[in-house]
Amino acid sequence: MLVLPVVLLLLLVPCAPSSGAQLPEQPKSKEAPIATNGQPFPWDRMRLPKTVSPVHYDLTFHPNLTSLDFTGVARILLEVHEDTSAVILHTKEMHISKVLLLAPEGARPLRFLEYPRFHQLALLSDTPLIQGRRYEVQLEFAANLSDSYHGFYKGSYRTSSGEVRMLASTQFEATSARAAFPCFDEPAFKANFTIRIIREARHIAISNMPKVKAVQLPGDLFEDHFDTTVKMSTYLVAFIVSDFLSVSKTTKHGVKISVYAVPEKIDQTAFALDAAVKLLDFYDDYFDIPYPLPKQGQHVRVQVYYLAAIPDFQSGAMENWGLTTYREAGLLFDPAKSSASDKLGITMVIAHELAHQWFGNLVTMEWWNDLWLNEGFAKFMEFISVDITYPELHVDDFFLGKCFEAMEVDSLSSSHPISTPVENPAQIQEMFDDVSYDKGACILNMLRDFLTPEAFEIGIIRYLKRYSYQNTVNSHLWDSLTNICHSDDLDEGRIKHKEFCSKSKVQSGASKWYSDDELDVRTIMESWTLQEGFPLVTVEVRGREVRLTQERYLKTDDPSLTEGFTWPIPLTYVTSASSTVHRFLLKTKTDVLYLPEEVDWVKFNVKMNGYYMVHYEGEGWSSIIKLLQHNHTALSSNDRASLINNVFQLVSVGKVRLDTALDLSLYLSRETEIMAVTQGLGELVPLYKLMEKRDMMALENQMKGYIVDLFRGLIDRQEWSDAGLVSERVLRSYLLLFACVRNHPPCLATAIELFNKWRDSDGNMSLPTDVSLAVFAVGARTPEGWDFLFEKYRSSQQTGVKSRIKSALSISPLQDKLKWMMEQSLHGEVMKTQDLPSVVVSISKNPRGYKLAWDFLRANWHALIKKFDLGSHSIAHLVTGVTGQYSTREMLDEVRSFFDSLTEETGSEMRCIQQTYETIEENIRWMDTHLPLLQAWLNRHKASSCAPPQPHEDL
Repeated sequence: MLVLPVVLLLLLVPCAPSSGAQLPEQPKSKEAPIATNGQPFPWDRMRLPKTVSPVHYDLTFHPNLTSLDFTGVARILLEVHEDTSAVILHTKEMHISKVLLLAPEGARPLRFLEYPRFHQLALLSDTPLIQGRRYEVQLEFAANLSDSYHGFYKGSYRTSSGEVRMLASTQFEATSARAAFPCFDEPAFKANFTIRIIREARHIAISNMPKVKAVQLPGDLFEDHFDTTVKMSTYLVAFIVSDFLSVSKTTKHGVKISVYAVPEKIDQTAFALDAAVKLLDFYDDYFDIPYPLPKQGQHVRVQVYYLAAIPDFQSGAMENWGLTTYREAGLLFDPAKSSASDKLGITMVIAHELAHQWFGNLVTMEWWNDLWLNEGFAKFMEFISVDITYPELHVDDFFLGKCFEAMEVDSLSSSHPISTPVENPAQIQEMFDDVSYDKGACILNMLRDFLTPEAFEIGIIRYLKRYSYQNTVNSHLWDSLTNICHSDDLDEGRIKHKEFCSKSKVQSGASKWYSDDELDVRTIMESWTLQEGFPLVTVEVRGREVRLTQERYLKTDDPSLTEGFTWPIPLTYVTSASSTVHRFLLKTKTDVLYLPEEVDWVKFNVKMNGYYMVHYEGEGWSSIIKLLQHNHTALSSNDRASLINNVFQLVSVGKVRLDTALDLSLYLSRETEIMAVTQGLGELVPLYKLMEKRDMMALENQMKGYIVDLFRGLIDRQEWSDAGLVSERVLRSYLLLFACVRNHPPCLATAIELFNKWRDSDGNMSLPTDVSLAVFAVGARTPEGWDFLFEKYRSSQQTGVKSRIKSALSISPLQDKLKWMMEQSLHGEVMKTQDLPSVVVSISKNPRGYKLAWDFLRANWHALIKKFDLGSHSIAHLVTGVTGQYSTREMLDEVRSFFDSLTEETGSEMRCIQQTYETIEENIRWMDTHLPLLQAWLNRHKASSCAPPQPHEDL
């Protein structure tokens, strides 16, 4: 599943998402469980027993899109592993009307008990089910289509004529298949599924597999029969009933790909279809395993893969096997109206979900504690695949940002290891965070650099082949990446890169690190997956001697929390004397390496391929600042971005003085590359965002003036067009939005002129897509402009246009409009409720809106957790996003007071609340410690452009 990234508006501060927590030994229920009828329930654990497992599900669903409910029948073939009289499975908010045991001698009813606290259903047999035998049970059930975005839920869209049309769709990851049908809703209980869906003639139904036949029923109904799936987990089952249309193409490997969307948007699917064809062919070749569906199908001769754009969808996309579902914004592209970042985003989302067809679907983690085996890999493979298939998108310009985002949450004591025990559904939901996704991807990138790309590829192909249709744990991956040149039966004759293994006795790439090292991938990588946080490496150069020390990087005033952490760190470095990448494996707390000669400077963590920060002690930072000021292109763009990130983060933990970091930032006036520019803005802008929450207008404006001055040259060179490479176009959008919001006169004048022309044409004039957000943001400052934009939002069928208008409306200074906008998003009629978290968080970054956003969050908390699910990324994003820029004790007390008033059922145990407390405390500490230094430094550098505030300066 792709969780939605925080929209990167450069005037916003990045915020931390969520995380998670299971106990290897399952805790028992605190009291003896009692079923809904008052009888004792025969099972007291959250996890299901392993006495029985499903082999095959035969499922029939009949959704009614008028009454918005559904009925169903589930026939489940069971295998018994231990004699038992009770079959325990999952069901949630469902009415079970009849349960039968189907036997050769005839059907007999089974008693059943329900235990809603654990979403469990017990089927009770008077005679024991015998070990080694198979049995079939049949359950009849009914439920309402869900009001949320999980389970089998209702959705709707509005046509251009204003007609509202209903549809029903599914989202089962992580624990919501149980809300659609009775099942063993844990990833290790893999089974085959045969699905039938009853629908009206005006609708179509699609599911994981191709349709085999449609049978006409009385009452103008049809029953669609779908082919049997491969063996898979319940969370990957999917079906949709709608009036969608589709377009199709076939890959060179013979897979027919179809993209589905609402009728009026089907002409926006061409780009996604082409991307899916290209990417599926890439993965087929890269993994050396053909797309694995529907090899086990009984009837269909052609392989199929479906992508569907769903009008109501909470996350970014979902990898259901054979039927991936997406937000409309994640799939629909209009060449005339969509921006460069839209194209980049859509390509990456499709690449992510396609990677899951192998990582996650074919090979699935045993339990949610190892979710990163699914998500970290899919996030990593996005970049590998798109870099090769769409080189013009320059995705490597954006990977580094994922590591910085992960470090943001991983630098708090409330972080968690990549592989973390989790037990209940809320804790499982919390695992869908930056640690599982982005840190997972970043340590895989570090491992690939460590092993070499060839060795890494051989190892992951072996992993996929060994464990196809099975469940895995961390160690299975590490074992597959060890001794990669030693073939086993699965590799023989088929392994790729044979020439790599035949070259001069290569020892899995270890020789390029330490000639005396035994490469133990498991030992190295378990330190990165089983302990939280990441290392800070301190480097001190004395002549040819380089002294190295490692410790945990942690934003805390409690030094005891950093003790006891060490990592085997694959260090890389370049020096003023050699641009060759040198390598050194730091396995202990301290070590020394020797340079062949004395150097002017040394830069560790080349291109930031390693997941660690570096502090240069002694004269180290001075020599780097000198280099950046005189010849910044001697280092790569990623190296420069990592230096900017590291130096400002080291200020937070007292390792570097703020004036040193600000001295380094001065070189940015000559910077032109996207990663370094956006990282510079990402470190500097939050400083004035913190001040906006305090009464310090003069210093705040001085800081804003300094930043505008720093980037003035680059801003003024931007064309108001869609010309250039993708990274140049994305940078243009960021810079012009930032400059207009900061009231940079040339930017403001052009944006006002363009907005007035666009409005005079009734929105028909073609605006360059890359600059339209800046134009809309300026237009939204007046009530008339805001209302005009909202009308265009209401009538537009282009998701990219709607997204940019929505962002512009949320950064308006008009408080009554901001409040109305949040209420509209909650209501969901015109502004979709799926967009509510991004709307509220965007308003919370607005100095005129942050109090409104906090009041809204508190007032609507119970409605929000019902709609978005406790522990979900959406809720975590709301919590950390709304509060992440507070910097006063008063606000911390107010935040604590609210969250302390919650119960466990309403979210008090969520990790994002602890992250919020830590972040606000860190903000307070930073402001108290560094404000005098900041004031003195700005005075010295005479940020002369800090003019008195203009009417909208508070943006």
